[in-house]
Amino acid sequence: MNDIFYMRRALELAVRGWGRTRPNPLVGAVIVKDGRIIGEGWHQELGGPHAEINAIRNAKESVAGSTIYVNLEPCSHYGRTPPCAEALIEGGFKRVVIAMEDPNPLVAGRGIRMLRSQGIEVDVGLEMLEALKLNDVFIKHITQQMPFVHLKYAMTLDGKTATRTGDSKWISSEASREYVHRLRSRYAGILVGVNTVIKDDPELTARPQGIEGRNPVRVILDSRGRLPEHAKVLEVGHDRKTIVAVTEQADAEKLKLLSGRGVEIILTQESDGWIDIGMLLETLHKKGIDSLLVEGGGTVAASFVEGGYVDKLTAFIAPVVIGGVSAPSPVMGHGVESIKQGIRLAHQQVKQFETDCCLEGYVKTPWKVG
Repeated sequence: MNDIFYMRRALELAVRGWGRTRPNPLVGAVIVKDGRIIGEGWHQELGGPHAEINAIRNAKESVAGSTIYVNLEPCSHYGRTPPCAEALIEGGFKRVVIAMEDPNPLVAGRGIRMLRSQGIEVDVGLEMLEALKLNDVFIKHITQQMPFVHLKYAMTLDGKTATRTGDSKWISSEASREYVHRLRSRYAGILVGVNTVIKDDPELTARPQGIEGRNPVRVILDSRGRLPEHAKVLEVGHDRKTIVAVTEQADAEKLKLLSGRGVEIILTQESDGWIDIGMLLETLHKKGIDSLLVEGGGTVAASFVEGGYVDKLTAFIAPVVIGGVSAPSPVMGHGVESIKQGIRLAHQQVKQFETDCCLEGYVKTPWKVG
């Protein structure tokens, strides 16, 4: 029972690094000696000390003979920092409890073997599912070399994202929108289609209350170059970057104008007259974008769903009915022919935000267990 308590505490600490450690994983560590927590730490930022090192430095007494709980296998290689496994050996730890092995091929069990070779007791697998979910972005990034894609939308009780006239503000509650800002600050990029920009002129920034949000890179799908010249997403700066994905149908002069304003242009191939999403994702990953929050309308959502690119889905369901055969739904496109072909979420969670119900789960998991 105590093992579970301490591992859950390590997971809580790891969450504090959200949005600041990428492309590194989220890791927390708790040091326990004689039934007391004597040190805690987490990986706070890329290039900084890892969780185990911070926990050791924060320890109130000698760590020799103690147990450390960590949600990810201690690293065994020299990267931006020295190996954590070596530090645990030098610290004289008696036991190491690990939630999951590191999927990074540079580690992948080597840290565990290093610890065991020195006579340290190592237990692996405690709270593994929670550890896998916490580092879903890192797992996909390191094993598949593609961005983790999280689709988000808000809809009414009868499955509409706007009225037949296009009015959509606001379907979701203020609390739901606050949660979305927290999601934005956790992901490297946020993506919408040009129609959303034309209709709503959003900033697509992260403004969570009470914490310092980090703005994701804004990615706009604009195959024909229709983006308005005064759109808010074109306001770029040191903490605001915008990428516009286009095809050869886009006007060259318009692209030149956008480039001159600091906007990055990605030219993609066409797929059924639209942007090739697979090619775009590969390009974004090469540019260091390991995760993407997709907030576009039903057509954009369909292009990701039908292409099999969505890893996780969050749906906010508001207790309101608006009706209308022509009112848009969250995922448009061709749709499936039978219920059996429909997507069913795994590891789903239901949350409450004021009057809204939020359903969150995985379309597909980047891990192979559970």
